[in-house]
Amino acid sequence: MNLLSQMNPVYLFLGLAVLTLILLILVIVQMVQLGKLKTRYGKFMRGKDGKSLEKDVIALYQDNQLLKTTVEKNKKDIRTLYKNMEFTFQKIGIVRYDAFQQMGGKLSFSLALLNERNDGFIINSVHGSDGCYSYTKEIHGGKCEITLSNEEKVALDIAMGEKE
Repeated sequence: MNLLSQMNPVYLFLGLAVLTLILLILVIVQMVQLGKLKTRYGKFMRGKDGKSLEKDVIALYQDNQLLKTTVEKNKKDIRTLYKNMEFTFQKIGIVRYDAFQQMGGKLSFSLALLNERNDGFIINSVHGSDGCYSYTKEIHGGKCEITLSNEEKVALDIAMGEKE
């Protein structure tokens, strides 16, 4: 015997009705999604034709290429600037003082100028009644081979950020 002949027609009808209802719901969902897509497409294409859209895409591509080139150039320039900055004087420490008791006004000073690697020099200018004398001492890695005066040490510490 055939399988269909053994089934109750009511069950067959109910099964087909449920299947039809599910398919109807799926069609409605698809129609809603298609309507949303048409709305978005309409907004996208408003006032444009194929040629103008192609021109817009080409212009965007060219702008993107220009931006990439500019960014790479800027990166290279920044690397060069950072490399050059290592050797410029970035750290400064200055101490004003009276070299002699009879002189006032703190006209003498010690000035430390250092780069990023703590290389540089200290200028010490001593002002006295008979003139002004200036001395320099070379600094390598924050150290000096020549003994530093107290004022020079303080100026060096200020430049290296160890004192304020």
